[in-house]
Amino acid sequence: MGCAGFSAPTLGEGDPENSMTATRTQTEPTPSLSCWSCKAPSGGGHFCAACGKIQPLPRDADYFAFFALPQKLQIDEPGLEQRFHQLSWKLHPDNFVKASEYERNLALERSSELNDAYRMLRDPISRVEYLLLRAGVRKEGTTKQQAPPELLEEVFELNESLDELREAKSEGLPSEARGDLTELRAKLTEAQQNFQQKLAEVDAELNAVFAEWDQTLAQPDGDAARKAVMAKLNELLNRRSYIRNLVRNVGEELGQN
Repeated sequence: MGCAGFSAPTLGEGDPENSMTATRTQTEPTPSLSCWSCKAPSGGGHFCAACGKIQPLPRDADYFAFFALPQKLQIDEPGLEQRFHQLSWKLHPDNFVKASEYERNLALERSSELNDAYRMLRDPISRVEYLLLRAGVRKEGTTKQQAPPELLEEVFELNESLDELREAKSEGLPSEARGDLTELRAKLTEAQQNFQQKLAEVDAELNAVFAEWDQTLAQPDGDAARKAVMAKLNELLNRRSYIRNLVRNVGEELGQN
């Protein structure tokens, strides 16, 4: 579900296991956490800043915080991958075989959470979907499947052609009508390419709104702006999902999948 061509500003510097609170958005409070082992301020990271013991994640921590990232949508994906590999090594359960049962369990949990967080954030589309799910703007597994008004005529024609192709394939065609079937397939291929182009245009729009979202994070009183951008992102995701399904359905009927 990748989205090619998305730009990626550089990640901030810092060690991901001890700086999870340092890069949070200005709208999020910095948690005051104590180490379960030495009781000193732990710093809110994967390991205590004082004694180095592995720590449980704060209850309100999200996947962005897991990598010490603000909730930005344009990120340095190679940098994210590098942090993933760093944390994979540091949180690996093999490093805790001689530790207490509590620490071993924490390492297992953290390793699993790390994989989930990386899978979610490395792809631009799953990243924005996750952000909107966390904010309650989007519901998991539900998307509006209504044709955008400006595409109604094209979608109607496409569905008619798909019905014709299904009917022809189910009934079979005499040899003299096979030229019509070839023409119908060519028409559908052209329509599919047209919608693939529209999908690329939606991705470009999303990229622009990603930048818009990132800019709102620097606004101390930007709640209204963030809500407006989230609504725009959700609408674009619904549009993208609808067009992507059209492209996929045509591909299935043409035997491309």
